[in-house]
Amino acid sequence: MDDSTLLSTISAALPKLKKSEAKVAKVILEDPDTATRSSIAVLAAAAGVSEPSVNRFCKRFGAGGFPDFKLRLAKSLVSGVRYMSRAVEMSDDVETYPGKLFDNTVNALVQARETLPTSAIAEAVDYLAQAKRLLFFGLGTSAAVAKDAEHKFFRFNVPVSTYEDPLMMRMMATSGGVADVFFFISHTGRTKVLVEAAAMARETGAIVISLTSANSALAKQSHCTIELAESENTEEYLPMTSRIVQLVIIDTLTTGVTLKHGEKLLPHLARIKESLQDTRFPSEEE
Repeated sequence: MDDSTLLSTISAALPKLKKSEAKVAKVILEDPDTATRSSIAVLAAAAGVSEPSVNRFCKRFGAGGFPDFKLRLAKSLVSGVRYMSRAVEMSDDVETYPGKLFDNTVNALVQARETLPTSAIAEAVDYLAQAKRLLFFGLGTSAAVAKDAEHKFFRFNVPVSTYEDPLMMRMMATSGGVADVFFFISHTGRTKVLVEAAAMARETGAIVISLTSANSALAKQSHCTIELAESENTEEYLPMTSRIVQLVIIDTLTTGVTLKHGEKLLPHLARIKESLQDTRFPSEEE
């Protein structure tokens, strides 16, 4: 097993782990740095399991025992070009780093597909299909994902807007109502302004959906949470695979809402497409 993908491997395996193993995995994923400095007794106590359970967990992921696992975990945290990508090393060149980035992204998408929360997606589709107004909130790279969502969801003939300014988020959150859906996008789910805005929106009676990490502060303020298993460390590296996974989730929700509306929506979608014809030069085949 490649040490650089250890955290992603653990995250992807989480739904299939035994109860005691899952407890150990969650403690490690929540704070891998602390796990590398912990004794087996401390980690076992934090997870609420026995020391033999921790050892079994380590061996499940190819380690000889807890000391070996900690070594591999530490390597996974320091591998890669800091502030850029864990998949890339300083020694890489154009013959190696493009392929690594593609492979890393493909791997992230496969892992996300295997742990796809279909029940949460179905619930989100129901809320989105019935909304009278949609508001997408995101900061940083998540703001770009929110904007992509706006470009897709306006096609359902419902008012859609995107907000990435913290002050506007707070003001718009207080303007919500029972027919509105607020959609928050955050990889960590710990950004204060987003969590606070979600709480404000919820108080208005609006529906709050989040695309974020499981059990995060943002998830706790949401009626519906689409949890991502992708464990990219966006606090140390540039968001890459997590952003791609978020975009595919948005595509999935868009498709779900389209299917929910059925064939009656198709003439409307056709008119939008046809409106672009006069803006393009003819193709060489025409």
